[in-house]
Amino acid sequence: MAASRRPSAVPPMLRHLKARPGGPDDAEEEWIVTALARWCYRHRLVVLVLWVGALFGLGAAGTSAGTDYSNVFSLPDTDSKRAYDLMTKAFPESAGDTDTVVWRVDEGASARDEGVRSRIEPALKEIAGMKGVGEVQGPYASKQAGAAQISGNGRIAYAQVTFAEEANSVPKDLVQDVVDTAQRAERSGLQVELGGQAITRIQEPPTGVAEMVGIAAAAVVLFLAFGSLFAMVLPIVIAVFGVGLGMLSTMLLSHVTDIPEVAPLLGSLIGLGVGIDYALFIVTRHRRGILRGMEPEESAVHALNTSGRAVLFAGGTVCIALAGMLVMNMRFLDGVVIAASLTVVLSVLAAVTLLPSLLGLLGSRVLSRRQRRRLAAEGPEPAEASGLAARWSSYVQKRPRSIAALAFVVMAFLALPLLSLRLGATDQGNHQESTTTRQAYDMLADGFGPGFNGPLQVVAEKADTGGLVTAIRETEGVARVAAAPPADGISVINVVPTTSPQSEETDQLIDRLRGDVIPEAGVDAHVGGVTAVFKDFAAVTGDRLPYFVGAIIGLGFLLLLIAFRSLVVPLMAALMNLIAAAASFGVLVAVFQWGWGTEILGVGKEGPITAFLPVIMLSLLFGLSMDYQVFLVSRMHEEWVHTKDNARAVRVGLAETSRVINCAALIMICVFSAFVLSGDMEGAMAGIGLAAAVALDAFILRTALVPAAMHLLGRSNWWLPAGLEKRLPHLAVEPREAPEETAPVPHARVREPDGEGGASVVHGFIRTAEGEPVEGAVLTLLSKGGRQLDRVTSLADGSYIVAAPSAGAYLLAVTAPGYAARARHIAVAGEPLVYDVELAVGEMDAVN
Repeated sequence: MAASRRPSAVPPMLRHLKARPGGPDDAEEEWIVTALARWCYRHRLVVLVLWVGALFGLGAAGTSAGTDYSNVFSLPDTDSKRAYDLMTKAFPESAGDTDTVVWRVDEGASARDEGVRSRIEPALKEIAGMKGVGEVQGPYASKQAGAAQISGNGRIAYAQVTFAEEANSVPKDLVQDVVDTAQRAERSGLQVELGGQAITRIQEPPTGVAEMVGIAAAAVVLFLAFGSLFAMVLPIVIAVFGVGLGMLSTMLLSHVTDIPEVAPLLGSLIGLGVGIDYALFIVTRHRRGILRGMEPEESAVHALNTSGRAVLFAGGTVCIALAGMLVMNMRFLDGVVIAASLTVVLSVLAAVTLLPSLLGLLGSRVLSRRQRRRLAAEGPEPAEASGLAARWSSYVQKRPRSIAALAFVVMAFLALPLLSLRLGATDQGNHQESTTTRQAYDMLADGFGPGFNGPLQVVAEKADTGGLVTAIRETEGVARVAAAPPADGISVINVVPTTSPQSEETDQLIDRLRGDVIPEAGVDAHVGGVTAVFKDFAAVTGDRLPYFVGAIIGLGFLLLLIAFRSLVVPLMAALMNLIAAAASFGVLVAVFQWGWGTEILGVGKEGPITAFLPVIMLSLLFGLSMDYQVFLVSRMHEEWVHTKDNARAVRVGLAETSRVINCAALIMICVFSAFVLSGDMEGAMAGIGLAAAVALDAFILRTALVPAAMHLLGRSNWWLPAGLEKRLPHLAVEPREAPEETAPVPHARVREPDGEGGASVVHGFIRTAEGEPVEGAVLTLLSKGGRQLDRVTSLADGSYIVAAPSAGAYLLAVTAPGYAARARHIAVAGEPLVYDVELAVGEMDAVN
């Protein structure tokens, strides 16, 4: 009989025979988690009432207080910010939102015709008399002033409607009345459209449409995964509570700090994804515990003490990744951090408190009827992984090089469009062609030039700007220049470029004005306007993005280094995060910047990628990737500690986690993709980008590239210098399969030690000479005097575990049908002993 000894390790099933590596602090943490889960399970009605009361209470407060979102895109120490400050000082009354009514007549007619004027003027007069409208400036009031509001060919004209409040504060009913009144003036040969921020608000789908579609899609996936209506509802309820409380809290916080309008949308996007996924992990563990013979309460407690602890860790990493946006030092992103982090925290809190109370209400009904009948008839199911996931895991082990190469080529191909990434801002020119704002935008561009929709303002303080106006007028790329009368010593020169706000030529014009024209004129002036603000925002984002990426990648490396005691695992995770980000941004560029399918998806016209989107997407992608990495590698790490067999560790880890990871990813893809329906270009970009990132991360990286690379690296995956091991703190992330330490173990029986202290175990694998596992082999542990101490049978993978009452010398006997019996003297110390046995057919053996 051949046998081998490997360094001892603690089998996960028998950690109760040995002190936990985390020491007293880890035991205390486990006791707290267990006690909280048990309390919530037993006091389920109290917990449920508290959560429902919080939701309705915040709902009432949020409804009465309303919202006060503020889009602060300007940045300190930028030229556009200095121009904005000077204009605010000179024109403080221009705080209200200004929108535009545009009309066009057919070829051969003119906007000056009496028939056109007789229809438009009464409509403009009626709009001017509405409560909440400050003033209306049309082209017919004064020939001299209004001439500029009629195009050169006379076919297109516009009027400016200034509301008394900013766009977000203008009542939607008032905006709708303005639109209806203006469009009633239409007739055959006269088209009327409206543009502006206030007009955009009434085109948005009803609030919650994207969320409801995402939830419906997630419900279908959950029902297919669980086969149980009750189990399907649980993750959705948790996500609804977490996102609902998060959005209501964000509404209230908007009154005390700057929260951008896109923040609650992004918060609900990430909140729905993580809320459903975290609940899915816990419910899956709970159902597995019941199927393996545990009582519902004990199963729920163990699910919270294992998957729940992983959820706490994963939620913490998402919040830390979101907080990484603070490195950018942008006020606009600070509000996004607050909204998204608050929603994630509340989703995690719902998963670890509200979910166990709901599990208590359902009891065993969390299983389907068929599962309950089978459990009653056949008893607990075995613990071995099987099915498609196990077969794919074995396939990856057999062909790691080809799978790794194919996965890398696919990711590299998808990342190629990233080379043409251009950051900027979306505007109404990117809206769908059917919208009135897009029609108004195109009409103004057709009648007054592409640059009319994004004019620049050159602002100077206490200076003679006559020479500057002349110099700007002669500058390449300038269509029109108009100087406004000075106010409080501040002069404003309106500059209309010849190109659209999103074109690279307009960016070059801004650089030309700042770098050449203004310095040569000898005037201290600054270039502002919405187009210049977004250009500066994109430039600052690009400059600071490497520091942000370095911060979140470094933080992820440190967390995984501490959690898994390995240098290679966190290095691989950092590399995979970068690959996933590159490929997902490649998809984003192809869809939104190149326009591959934008009209089919219903997201409007192609344009640059919104400047702040890379920061938000990288934060969310980093957090979600960390979730999947933790759930996947923690199971591999557990098996590695058990067997010191890297191939087995990677194979078992992938087989037992890939299904739940892929299911979770599919849910997130559904939720994120649904945000195409949000009516918001930034929300659609984030939804498509994150859906692509999650799909690539889960289905290619975590399912193929990561395990294939770990097979190729072998034992190097788990290498850590001894000196570093001693200095690193311990961070306990409970492995996904840890409940087996108390769950029933099929075929393997562990006897309580009957000796004085020093209890330990012997574990390993029974294999043939060809390396094939032997199932059903009987192993007997005997004392020196021949007394039987423990007796077990090997599992399907050939593994076994026997318990030794104390350190000392024993006899291990092995018998299996078709194989010669084996026996060996073994010496057991205080640590577990890893001992593999090789059986041969028809061979005689003697006790050694």
